[in-house]
Amino acid sequence: MADGRKFTQWLQDTVFTPLEDKKMPVMEHLVELQVRLTRAVVIVGVVFVGTFFFADQLVQWLRVPLQNMFIPGSLSWMPTDLPLIPFVFLAPAEALWQNVKVAGLFALVLATPYVLWETWQFVVPGLHAQERRFVGPFVLISTLAFYAGILFSFFFVLPFALNFLISYGVNAGFIPQISIAQYVGFALWFLLVFGLIFEVPLAITLMAKLGWVDVPFLKRYRKWAFLGAFLVAAILTPTPDPFNQCLMAVPMYVFYEVGIVSAGIFGKKGRSAGAKAEPKPAAGTGVVAPAKPAMAGEGEYVGVPGGRRR
Repeated sequence: MADGRKFTQWLQDTVFTPLEDKKMPVMEHLVELQVRLTRAVVIVGVVFVGTFFFADQLVQWLRVPLQNMFIPGSLSWMPTDLPLIPFVFLAPAEALWQNVKVAGLFALVLATPYVLWETWQFVVPGLHAQERRFVGPFVLISTLAFYAGILFSFFFVLPFALNFLISYGVNAGFIPQISIAQYVGFALWFLLVFGLIFEVPLAITLMAKLGWVDVPFLKRYRKWAFLGAFLVAAILTPTPDPFNQCLMAVPMYVFYEVGIVSAGIFGKKGRSAGAKAEPKPAAGTGVVAPAKPAMAGEGEYVGVPGGRRR
């Protein structure tokens, strides 16, 4: 019993007390976190009810890149030469589960601004003024970049990848019949991964802003970044073919190069190692005294800096 009280006191003195500030103790922080998480979950649940009501339409929109190509010039979809591809389900609850999965993902994406707002309201009291000026725009830009990655994948990457893969199977003499679960998983995974790929420049910029990396360091590891992009793409691609691997790896490395440029612009600016100290004005005057060159005259001993003189 005594050991338990000693451990509790040690935990309070070494863990909780250093975390507490004069404004709000740790328990109040935890209560506030619980309240904000509850609000976020409730909002996501409410949005999910709406998206599930339109789940069939969302799945139909998710099928658009399968047999259509997006034309940027006319901002319209054009049918491809692929034959009509029927969808099948291989389990009694498979179709229902795919509707739930699609509705859940769309609900999370649509509720992301509110979730980020609750996160910002929880974090902002502990930030300094300059940190608020930096973190706020960073969160906003990262959200827009994630949405941009999803849209880029939906309009350009998915149609190109699906047309290539289905055409290859049709030309090989196979009849395409796709499971709805396999297709939905393939499409949603592509959308999610490309949303995260578009965050690479922002992540590099943040690390450069914090001083963790700099431009020479990023340039020195270019070849490893190129190799790492293909290794990560090989893990993330839902199919083992090198075509989809290149579709993910090439944009990932391109955004690494974009991150190098961004790190050079917004990175932490430190003093150069060879910067010389400014000369101080002479005592009692406003004139800067010129620095005298260190010259060793006859009979003078020049020792090691900081060493003992003769």
